[in-house]
Amino acid sequence: MKDTRRTRVVLGALLVVALAMITIDYRGGQDSPLSGLRGVGATVFGPVERASASVVRPVGNTFDAVTDAPGERRRADRLARQNQRLREQLRSSRLDQDRSAQLRRLLGTAGMGGYKIHAAQVISAGQGFEDTVTIDAGSRSGVKPDMTVMSADGLVGRVTRVGPATATVLLATDQTSSIGSRLEESKEIGITQGRGRRGLGRGGATPLRFQLLDAAAPIRVGQRIVTLGSQGQKPYVPGVPIGVVERIERSTSGLTRTAYVRPFVRFTSLDVVAVVVAPPKTDPRDAVLPPKPPPPPTPTPTPTATPSASKSPKAKPRRSKSPSTNPTRGD
Repeated sequence: MKDTRRTRVVLGALLVVALAMITIDYRGGQDSPLSGLRGVGATVFGPVERASASVVRPVGNTFDAVTDAPGERRRADRLARQNQRLREQLRSSRLDQDRSAQLRRLLGTAGMGGYKIHAAQVISAGQGFEDTVTIDAGSRSGVKPDMTVMSADGLVGRVTRVGPATATVLLATDQTSSIGSRLEESKEIGITQGRGRRGLGRGGATPLRFQLLDAAAPIRVGQRIVTLGSQGQKPYVPGVPIGVVERIERSTSGLTRTAYVRPFVRFTSLDVVAVVVAPPKTDPRDAVLPPKPPPPPTPTPTPTATPSASKSPKAKPRRSKSPSTNPTRGD
């Protein structure tokens, strides 16, 4: 169409008419005189509108998704980082609570024995032939070789090597470990030895072996063992709980008696420990041992109800006539 004066006049007239119709329809509201014309327009142009919308809408959604994708990705990454931080904080809080509980128990055990301790944490386990762990306390903390290492449950081992900030602990389960020990109650003396990594088999039940010096001394399953104490209180201070007798071996030589011991300490899950930096002033004897568990209750036999004579009367036996021994007149 050519752009002439006539077309511009027609276009202007159409615009004026359209504006007039819009104004009349808007002012009329529901009673507008153009409502019928509006319905005809909706009927004619509605399907075209819906068809065009169904074509344009996916394109618009795709465009919005493409333009919003970087922002959504950044938001997802930010939420993932926040979740990770929250998980780490929760895990750290649980670890702190667990270690605080271990430290409280450790301080209680050291207080009962009169030990002066320096708390430490196990940071690694030895990978060689020895049963060792490394703790995060060294010479700067007053740790020296041949000091006793214990946990809240009992004896862990002794310090063998010391660095400025770390130290190596030889565990009581090592084959070269030899600990002067004493039975509770009877006070009989013996030596507790480690059985090495092989002793941690069968669930780590009895990784220690106890040999009584007197083969005739009494020993029974369930008796507990504590450290006897070394010369000069090194490497072992007295009174530290070691374990419980689980099995007694028959003596073949008659010189010593051997028992296998379940330790109080779980060596496969060491965490918070303590180095005894000063021995007790007096031997605590059995004071550090945990209280004995109460014996299991013995079942009491329930009396069986006997039938009463009134409830179930017994039938009286009939009296049978016995033959008379008196002679009759006919005899």
